Formats: sequence, structure tokens, C-alpha cells
Amino acid sequence: MRSAAALSYSDFQAAHDGNGNDRTEPLMAPVIEPLFGAYNCLKKGREYREPLNLVMPERKIELDQASNVIAIHPVKPLDAHKLVEEFMIQANVAAAEELESKGWPCLYRIHDQPSAEKLVSLREFLSSLGYNFAKGMVQKPKLFNNILRKVEDSPHADVVNIIILRTQSQAIYSTENHGHFGLSLPRYAHFTSPIRRYADLMVHRALIGALKLGSDGLGQRDREQLVDTADHISKTERISMIAERDSTDRYVAAFMARHIGKEFPARISGVSRAGLFVSLDESGGDGFVPVSSMAHDYFRHDKDRHILEGEHTGIRYQLGDAVTVRLKEANRITGGLLCQLTDDGSDRKSGRRKRSPKYKRRKK
Repeated sequence: MRSAAALSYSDFQAAHDGNGNDRTEPLMAPVIEPLFGAYNCLKKGREYREPLNLVMPERKIELDQASNVIAIHPVKPLDAHKLVEEFMIQANVAAAEELESKGWPCLYRIHDQPSAEKLVSLREFLSSLGYNFAKGMVQKPKLFNNILRKVEDSPHADVVNIIILRTQSQAIYSTENHGHFGLSLPRYAHFTSPIRRYADLMVHRALIGALKLGSDGLGQRDREQLVDTADHISKTERISMIAERDSTDRYVAAFMARHIGKEFPARISGVSRAGLFVSLDESGGDGFVPVSSMAHDYFRHDKDRHILEGEHTGIRYQLGDAVTVRLKEANRITGGLLCQLTDDGSDRKSGRRKRSPKYKRRKK
């Protein structure tokens, strides 16, 4: 690999925005501006095919020299991030196309469209919010993007993004090409990170063999076992994702342990019979509010609409609702945060239920 300069994303973006420095100024004409020009062309193609455009917040955990968490920052997406992402996508597409043209096997990265069952649940949920999701149409990312555009400036924006994400199928590796639904691409493979992903290394080896670039290409035994390899690395990818999420949860819990008893704005990120899952706005930490700690009532779980609703009080908590919670516990080992709602839910009554005489007697 040849690198013109080891620039950070922020340095790269600043140079393009007119705030260059001694390192970036010499690269403006030969490197930086041509790259942004090419990106503007690629962006038109991206807008035409319209891949799934989910907006999910990201946060960066800052550690000190002793690996203690000292801060958690939201990550602001830059055009520099999008530029590199788009070039990587095109490189991945080119690798898959080249192997196909040479008749060589390829480890595709495939992403099927959502299942019919998940689409039914999504349609019912959106209907409960007053939005219509077309029925019986050929599924394309554009249909989901239309909904995302409608809710963009509404209180439902976050929850609809979450639900549409959960509606999607899991991307996997396969020797059979079924296309990539989320990226709206007919063929796709992972090629750009051979030092950290085994799928990319296999694609590199296949290209070495297909293009006769050396003796260390994809051997006959590797090709015969490619189906098993695809299945294996799909499984290990899921394991690594869980490990990454668990480690992040533990870092966040260690940071939040200093703030036991404090109140935080949060948003409901999950609803179950046992209680509410919440995501803290500032840190992004995931907490749990047990139903036993909520208002004195029996709460019924509406799975399709992602709601907990009090049988007698009519108090309703729905996925995506903004709430304020008090942090009760932070477990550094499991990464769990135990929270409690600070309001009594009086402003969340659905108006559809009334307290029964039996409830009043019991209350009295």
C-alpha cells in the first residue's frame, strides 16, 4: 500500500474545508481535491441506487494511560468518513466483479431482504404511529428510506430507525451470490481489510490465483472448503460482534459507576414483559428498568406495538419514548446498568382505560 500522508479524518476534512496545515497544503491539488471530486461522482451513483439510509448515533470511548474511561464522546460523521466508505464499497464491488469475470469462486457478502414476518410487524408498528407502509410491493431500500424521510424531524425518528434496523436480515458470507439488499448492490465482497478479516484475505488469495499474480493464491483445497469457510466466518463474526458490544458495555458501566444516584435523560430502546430497556442520551449506555419498580399497576406487554400499558391506570410506555431515569446500579463485570424511572407516568396515560372499582378498593 502506498500512503501519500498518514492523515486523520479530521485533518483530511479540515484541509478540504479550507483549514489546511503544513502537511496537507502540498496534497491539496494532487490528492485531496481530486479525491473529493471523484467522491462527488460516486455520490451521484449512490443517490441513484439509494441504499438503506439508517441514522444510528456512534460514540467514542476515551481512555487514559491506565485504560480507565475518562470520557464518552458522540462521533460526528464527516464527509471524509463517507468518502472513504464509498471508495471502500466500490473496491469491494470491483473485487467481486473481477472474480466473476474470471470464473473464480468468491466469498460474497450477502444481505437478504427482510422476511415477510418482520415486515408484517413493522407495518403494524408504523400503523400505530400513523404511518403507512406499502403492502405487497417489491422490497427495495427506497421504501424504507421513504419512511425515514417522513419521520426525520418528528419525535418518532429515533424509534423508527431502530425498528427498521431490527427488521433487516443478518448479513453473512456465502459462495452463492444473492446480492446486498442494504447497499442496493447486485454483487458485493469484502476486500479492503485483509489484515483483520479472513473473508478479505480469501478474496485477495482468489484474485492472486485468478490474475496469476503469484504462487500464494487460493489453492484447490481452499476452494473445495469455501462453503464451510463461509459458514465458519459468519459464525465467528457474530461472536466477535457480541464480544465488542460486551466490552463496550463494561467500559460504559465502569464510567457510569461514578454517577450512581444521578438522573439522566434517556430513550426507551426496548420493551419486554420484564421491563424497559433504555439508552442514556449522553453516554449511550444501555440500562434496564424492571417492571416491578414502575408505577403501582399491572403492565400488559403489546409485542407488536412495543408498548407496556398499565391495565388500570392506562399509563403507557412505548419504544422510542423519552424518559428520565435515576441510575441505581452499575455492574463493571457484566456491564449492566440498573435504572429507575423518575416520573410517576401521569403524563403518559393513554386515555383508553379507567381504574376499576376493584383497583380503587385495593388502592384504598
